[in-house]
Amino acid sequence: MTRTGEQTEPTEADRDAQAAVDPVSSIESIRETGQIAPVRPHRSDLHCITIIGQIEGHLVLPPQNKTSKYEHIIPQLVAIEQDPSIRGLLIVLNTVGGDVDAGLAIAELIVTMSKPSVSLVLGGGHSIAIPVAVSADYSFIAPTATMTIHPIRLAGLVIGVPQTYEYLDKMQDRVIRFVTQHSRIKPEKFRELMTRTGELVRDVGTVMVGAEAVEVGLIDQVGGLSDALAKLYELIEARSAADAADTRPRR
Repeated sequence: MTRTGEQTEPTEADRDAQAAVDPVSSIESIRETGQIAPVRPHRSDLHCITIIGQIEGHLVLPPQNKTSKYEHIIPQLVAIEQDPSIRGLLIVLNTVGGDVDAGLAIAELIVTMSKPSVSLVLGGGHSIAIPVAVSADYSFIAPTATMTIHPIRLAGLVIGVPQTYEYLDKMQDRVIRFVTQHSRIKPEKFRELMTRTGELVRDVGTVMVGAEAVEVGLIDQVGGLSDALAKLYELIEARSAADAADTRPRR
């Protein structure tokens, strides 16, 4: 007990509670991160990465574009892999796609992480976002979310020589190989969806909504946030059990 009138140092819980109700702190949080401070701070053993807008690569996009920069996402993935307090990763996608190299780099990092991961496509997971979605151990798509599969495009100066088309074909093969290796869709089916005509007004390709992406084997399951979190904890428990079995002494 403390005597009346004595001042004591605030505990961590007191500071968290004060930050949760302090309007100035909430405004600063919104200004700096775009997020509202939670009413009850909760320390989770999961980490959530959101990939929204356009995946920005080697070129800086105009300021009016909402982007996810690969130089921000890649260090986060490295930190998550090294942090022992984080047991699983949730990737939330609502993106129109973007830079091919940047998208594949993010996908390659996710698929090589030792910690369980689950992806959730909300709104849209188009173009190069598809490899990112399938790079997780398990993937979900919201019932109304869409995914657009289309051929790779080049921006800027294009030289009309055979080598340009050979380069495009090689770039396309990289995407097809990655997607088909980490999902249930066959290469022939993915290429057919990519080059389908008559569905998009000004382009070739295919738009799939929710369950259609599951039917072709691109995404594992239709679901939402609670489904994704439940699956992630299931994968974490399975990984923990497997690790415990590996460390158990053998006769």
